Amino acid sequence: MCIRDRSFDYNATSPPSINCIRKKYYCISVRNQLLRIYTLIIRLLIYYNNRSAYYCIFYNKSSFRIKTIRTHITVIKKFIHQFASPKTYLYQVNRFYPYIFYSSLVIYIISLIWGLFFTPEDFVQGNSYRIIYLHVPASFLSQSLYLAMAVASVTYLVWRVKLAAYLIIAIAPIGAMTTFIALISGSIWGIPTWGTWWQWDARITSTLILFIMYLGLISLHNSFSNFEKADKLTSWLVIIGAVNIPIIKKSVDWWSTLHQSASITLTEKPTIDVLMLYPLIGSIIGFLGLITCLVLTSSKYQILIREKTKSWIRDYV
Repeated sequence: MCIRDRSFDYNATSPPSINCIRKKYYCISVRNQLLRIYTLIIRLLIYYNNRSAYYCIFYNKSSFRIKTIRTHITVIKKFIHQFASPKTYLYQVNRFYPYIFYSSLVIYIISLIWGLFFTPEDFVQGNSYRIIYLHVPASFLSQSLYLAMAVASVTYLVWRVKLAAYLIIAIAPIGAMTTFIALISGSIWGIPTWGTWWQWDARITSTLILFIMYLGLISLHNSFSNFEKADKLTSWLVIIGAVNIPIIKKSVDWWSTLHQSASITLTEKPTIDVLMLYPLIGSIIGFLGLITCLVLTSSKYQILIREKTKSWIRDYV
């Protein structure tokens, strides 16, 4: 629901254009939706940590709205500290893994069938555009996973959280796989669209560099026998390599490339038709859930390897 913006001066000599008003209304709507999601996350975290506090907030919404940011940060910190323990992490992963996997699998299959067989043909590209239901989720996840590695690297270097170090090396091979899928699907899409399977423009080249970075991080970490040194060096390189992510994202706008601009953004209305948009969003959500399950499985393997000398591992196995 979009809230009326009272900042417009309708008595001005040059009133804003209709497109400007629509864009500002859309930005306000997105902002309100993000605030609702933030409120829901805080409620879930408080419910997980203290159910009585949750019921108090649920029945007295005004008291929840006047809570300070410090209270929210405290709740988030408590939640993070609980999951920073590898033991707690393993048990919670086993608890939620089946729900994430099966729901994501159903969503992705439905979205893929919808997009491949029931969406209309594109006026310019014909049926070749249907590969976006694989290419766009893979491209989105290839960048998102590297950002997740960068966040985990900062967490490990600043707070020395062991689980963050485990997640870095667990995400790297999954990120390399998604980047490879994005490159291959993009090359297949480029043959009917550009007339060639490869073009050395900024977007494709920076994505190829991202794939090489993933492989380099995996090789570097495996070359060390001391896990602590490997974790530190890998974390620093991940943070340095994060400069490539905005280059990939903004290369279409900064340079003249054959690659088309993003069809879905948070600040503007989607440029893709609604009949094609809904299965695309579903495929992104489903693919995200499936890749998350792969990351959880890989992280469980890393924990079992790195914590094999601990006594609780014997009880877990």
